[in-house]
Amino acid sequence: MIADTAIAMTLAGSDSGGGAGIQADLKTFSALGVFGASVITALTAQNTREVRAILPIPADFIRSQIQAVLDDLNVAAIKIGMLGDVATIECVAKALSEYPARPIVLDPVMIAKSGDALLQGDAINSLRSLLLPRASLITPNLPEAARLTDRPEPRSVQEMHDLLPALHSLTDAAILLKGGHLQSDNQAIDLFSDGTQVIELTSKRYNTGNTHGTGCTLSSAITAFLARQMTLPDAVRAGKHYISNAIKTADMLKVGSGHGPVNHFHEWWHQDSNNPSYIPN
Repeated sequence: MIADTAIAMTLAGSDSGGGAGIQADLKTFSALGVFGASVITALTAQNTREVRAILPIPADFIRSQIQAVLDDLNVAAIKIGMLGDVATIECVAKALSEYPARPIVLDPVMIAKSGDALLQGDAINSLRSLLLPRASLITPNLPEAARLTDRPEPRSVQEMHDLLPALHSLTDAAILLKGGHLQSDNQAIDLFSDGTQVIELTSKRYNTGNTHGTGCTLSSAITAFLARQMTLPDAVRAGKHYISNAIKTADMLKVGSGHGPVNHFHEWWHQDSNNPSYIPN
């Protein structure tokens, strides 16, 4: 008998440069042995240097995508990324409420690596009230956590700890507070909190400019592991390990002239010393 295929669904924007958003999510799902379905919430014209234009997808069509996937596919976990505006947030919240609950990883995408805004300012309250309560895990970076809580951005690991109660006041979800924006020479520290315990997840910090799509990739990796029936703490640890290796090997890729992507397929691709192109392992 063939085992059921692990399926995850991502709701996010499309990155025409291929490093973040839907493209990063589907690459991550595939790399981790999970079949990926997608709901595109916005189209972006972007590359490794900039976001040139954003075209929101009409709410009715977003709803149709969600229904088409969930009416047929046995989706085991959902990742939510870029939503863009109030109408999209309202549409996603209502559409998901019509289906049985399943693990939801919410990455509150607000700003692109280039510095371009990806979430309208008036949408933050809608995100807080409509989607944070539905999430199983939220994965804000430090600027996003500061905007969600209307508090100063943490500048140390202790200030990250101090911010957790304010985040927990917004949602019953577990929290993965990502510390990548801290100024540190050798460590990347994230905090995982389920409301009863806080775990510091530490990895080596790698000196690379190829970090485009890091947040998308981490949240989709956790989603993939949840789809494979891992517990949430184990999925977070496994996701942290995966993104660390994707960043560690990112300089193997030569993509664009700005913030290049992480290496989603580091387990399969290696560089032949006699040939600068990539061949499968």
